[in-house]
Amino acid sequence: METIKTPNLIIGFGKAGKTLAADLARHGERVVLTEESARMYGGTCINIGCIPSKKLIVEGQQGSRTTDKAAVFSQAMQAKETLTTKLREANYHKVADLTGVDVINATAEFVDAHTVKLTGADGEKLVEADRIFINTGASPRRLNIEGADGNRIYDSTAMLSLPQRPTRLVIVGGGYISLEFACMYQAFGSHVTILETSDTFLAREDRDVAEEMLRVLTGKGIDVRLGARTERFVDGPEHTAVVTTVGTFEADAVLVGIGRQPNTSRLHLERAGVEVDARGFIVTDNRLHAAPHIWAMGDVAGSPQFTYISLDDYRIVSSQLFGNGSRTRDNRGAVATAVFTTPPLSHIGLTETQAREKGLNIVAKKMPAMAIPKAKVLGQTDGLLKAVVDADTDEVLGVTLFCAESHEIINLFKPIIDHHIKASYVRDMIFTHPTMAEGLNDLFA
Repeated sequence: METIKTPNLIIGFGKAGKTLAADLARHGERVVLTEESARMYGGTCINIGCIPSKKLIVEGQQGSRTTDKAAVFSQAMQAKETLTTKLREANYHKVADLTGVDVINATAEFVDAHTVKLTGADGEKLVEADRIFINTGASPRRLNIEGADGNRIYDSTAMLSLPQRPTRLVIVGGGYISLEFACMYQAFGSHVTILETSDTFLAREDRDVAEEMLRVLTGKGIDVRLGARTERFVDGPEHTAVVTTVGTFEADAVLVGIGRQPNTSRLHLERAGVEVDARGFIVTDNRLHAAPHIWAMGDVAGSPQFTYISLDDYRIVSSQLFGNGSRTRDNRGAVATAVFTTPPLSHIGLTETQAREKGLNIVAKKMPAMAIPKAKVLGQTDGLLKAVVDADTDEVLGVTLFCAESHEIINLFKPIIDHHIKASYVRDMIFTHPTMAEGLNDLFA
């Protein structure tokens, strides 16, 4: 068996792994980067996550007034595949073409703390590395119930590549990913039903925000059922019956959206002395060390599952390798999120509920999206804007924007929160007109 000795081994071609590989190469370091699938160069985001899903959402919105929804769906899938193929190839060459980087397609498993066995199409190799970086990501969780392996049962990955548009889509799970798919397929003309086990819709959100989201979804014809525990799936010749505690729902396709799990099961981390938590995520310190010479980055490390957090995990590791080591998980500051529903739901900082639970003296400011002239111009007047302000210091503690273009506007608030900028400053900011952002003047008034 061939043995390769290298200073650096990166397991996984995700956002953090590929960026670190390029950084190491620029510093004259040799790197072996291994990836199990040639269809995953660049990681989850560009192949089976944020890029293809947002492309389909945009295509669905643009074709919303077209009557031939099947044609819109087919064209959207083709456009999505063209885009992801180009991005995947570009990501590969950005790394593989660098001097000192070897990209190997293989499955990795630890032999010991410094040795990893790679098994690929051309056989087995041993890689002995001084430093090892794990960036293997996460994958959709499966339901362990009767019929869960049926032909019409899909996870989020498969839903991004369906050969034809389902007339009836049932989604098991009412989380954020499920809401994105619900809006996506509703735009393609599917009748969508969401089955949420909990009696509380979007439990992490303030109730007024959750209620507005529910109103918007219902207005689109999306059927949201709360307290609906899925018991089994029954395949029929033309549809699948989803049997739940609140009734049976017929579906041409079923999306199981119940969260994601780390890709660690085949790594044999115990051989390297690397610990995992109860959910299987790699345990690290605030500098992402899983062992003195082993780092974990991105989803697999239990970091928030966003590609921009995986990129920041790279920055934390790079700071140790080539900087002063000052960057950590603890000092990355406020992190914005966006759910690409229609309209998108974006958030940063504390919700009103969280702030009150902390006992903070706050002012909660709120306004409807329809009060913004640009929302009327766009014909997207659904939603609301909400801000949480410290009543004693006038600092912005959190913002939730459920409105058109919120995924762009929310980024304004990272420096505002991180640098303790006053709400009165946002109130008096000068914005271009007509824009959605200018609504912040009124929100903070």
